[in-house]
Amino acid sequence: MGEILFLAHRIPFPPDRGDKIRSHHVLKALAQLGPVHVATFADDENDVEAQRDLEALARTSIVSQRTKPMWRAGAEAVLRGQPVSLTAFHDAAIEQFVERTLRSRDISAIYVFSGQMGQYVPANWRGKLVIDFVDVDSAKFEAYAKSGNPAMRLINAREGRVLKAEERRLAARADTSLLVSHEEAALFASRLTVPARVEALENGIDSATFDPFSTLPDPVFAGLPGHKIVFTGQMDYAPNVAAVLRAARSLMPRIRSVIPGVQLHIIGRYPTAHVKALDGVDGCRVWGRVDSMPAYLRAADLALVPLEIARGVQNKVLEAMAMAVPVVASEGAATGIGAQHGREIMIGEDDDALVRHSIALLRDRQRAKTMGLAARRYLQDRRSWQAVLAPLPELIGMTGQGESHAA
Repeated sequence: MGEILFLAHRIPFPPDRGDKIRSHHVLKALAQLGPVHVATFADDENDVEAQRDLEALARTSIVSQRTKPMWRAGAEAVLRGQPVSLTAFHDAAIEQFVERTLRSRDISAIYVFSGQMGQYVPANWRGKLVIDFVDVDSAKFEAYAKSGNPAMRLINAREGRVLKAEERRLAARADTSLLVSHEEAALFASRLTVPARVEALENGIDSATFDPFSTLPDPVFAGLPGHKIVFTGQMDYAPNVAAVLRAARSLMPRIRSVIPGVQLHIIGRYPTAHVKALDGVDGCRVWGRVDSMPAYLRAADLALVPLEIARGVQNKVLEAMAMAVPVVASEGAATGIGAQHGREIMIGEDDDALVRHSIALLRDRQRAKTMGLAARRYLQDRRSWQAVLAPLPELIGMTGQGESHAA
């Protein structure tokens, strides 16, 4: 029985942000198929503390602390002609762990989570190789290059260009390249220069954790006056920052002019200085990291997701829908969800539409409740993690195996 090497750019514990939620569930599913050996990175103390959870699941593992400053990663990238995304995640200890594991263990499949980790697959590897790109990172940097100051435009344009070349190289090597949605898979395939197997492996949702019927609302949050609009996510992630700035500056003043007292609650760890500056301004409240996202969603009246640059499937949308919170989303934020506009979600093509939909749902609480419940039913029927990860055994060549092989 073969074993699996799992390479991830962030430790899949705790599953408290989009990419870690996906890698967490993928890793748990792989551990049911065979012994798994994991090489990954820690960003902060919470990640380091989560190493015990990883060790309980993996047969062997290494968690390397990311300490390389971005200026150094950038310098290395220029000297090597590589994306900064690769040099930022280059680590000698992980390189040695991979070499040792492949030499000493019966590894039959390598699962690479995020393209940054493809650099650790040796040139002579001949077993199964699955690369989960999640979304098309190069396209994201190309979008970044269209705005901002001239220096950042040049930097982002270069990153998009060299990252696109790396994605093509990895796709040509992989048995299968995975993307988080059919739309993202089609975009990725359209950017390749040689034929490759590209498939969608969608994100699921843990509807037992995100369950409005068994979750008590956070008492402090629930006790605040007025309608509560929420935006959730990692608040040092540039598209999220841009989205809340858009919401605070362009959308909320117009919503509050019709429904006074409405507040926008920005919930998620690592808020940047620009995000923190919104706290207390025109109905905005910045919370930072919270103990239980379901408890806050349980008390929310509306989730507003006005993302302008959105790659892949937005977990923030899935989580709100699972908690039966009505969602108003931009077209980009709704991509890959598959929910029907007007039934399970409201999709706005511009600021006018986002404001109009938000006001309508805040005014009509019965319609909002009906939409939230329809959204939850939609996810329960189509998006359980067990269902979406069912293709994994075939993808890594381990069909017919099903017992747990945790350490």
